[in-house]
Amino acid sequence: MDGNEVVISMKQLSKVFTKDRRQIKALEGFDLDVKEGEFVCLLGPSGCGKTTILRIVAGLETATGGDITVRGNKPGVAGQARGMVFQEFALFPWRTVRKNIEFGLEIKGVPEAEMQKMSSQLVDLVGLKGFENAHPKELSGGMKQRVGIARALANNPKVLLMDEPFGSLDAQTRNLMQKELLRIWAATNKTILFVTHSVDEAVFLADRIVIMTARPGKVREIIEVDLPRPRDRTSQEFIKVRGKVLTELDEEFEKARAKELSPE
Repeated sequence: MDGNEVVISMKQLSKVFTKDRRQIKALEGFDLDVKEGEFVCLLGPSGCGKTTILRIVAGLETATGGDITVRGNKPGVAGQARGMVFQEFALFPWRTVRKNIEFGLEIKGVPEAEMQKMSSQLVDLVGLKGFENAHPKELSGGMKQRVGIARALANNPKVLLMDEPFGSLDAQTRNLMQKELLRIWAATNKTILFVTHSVDEAVFLADRIVIMTARPGKVREIIEVDLPRPRDRTSQEFIKVRGKVLTELDEEFEKARAKELSPE
């Protein structure tokens, strides 16, 4: 992907939160470029700023320092460049699958016929044909997350931001959804920035894994996952990459634990 355009550029990002009159440094000197069509996973100890990075890219948070652009624009003016999928399904319980997917299109004032055509295409893409008129209470966890992905894709974002989207699913459903996400990614060629706590998930999904330091978060290591897809979790090559990631993470987990135990 070396010839591809840089879609997300982050240079020396910092973020400081104020809590109970104390300043908490979430990010410091975070550097990362994400290229068009790339699948990048962020991994690191709890509290290292993974979700904060997504929220800054989405324009939901403002960086305290540094520079960030999304497709050449500041996040606040990047328009439809980004879609976001959260761990919580966040579906409207009174709306059907189709109507949940169409919500953003309604807000934009897309004509009804065009909106239905787009939602039908997305229903097919995420494998929910036949469930268009079902309500969230009638869906499994995996199906709900498919709706969430379809809703994020409805505005045709160039960048898909995913914050532990499969974290609440059981192991079998999670593995299935990982495969489904790769199928959707291949079909749409979106750029994906994906937060996870699962090393296995990151190695299975990512082109590159960004390992972050304990807070304040910055890049410790970037590991290229040069394995053909579909990936075999039991192969020696997969296990080798997984072991390398775990080794890097273990040191940061120990640092994070030491910070938690030390008096301030």
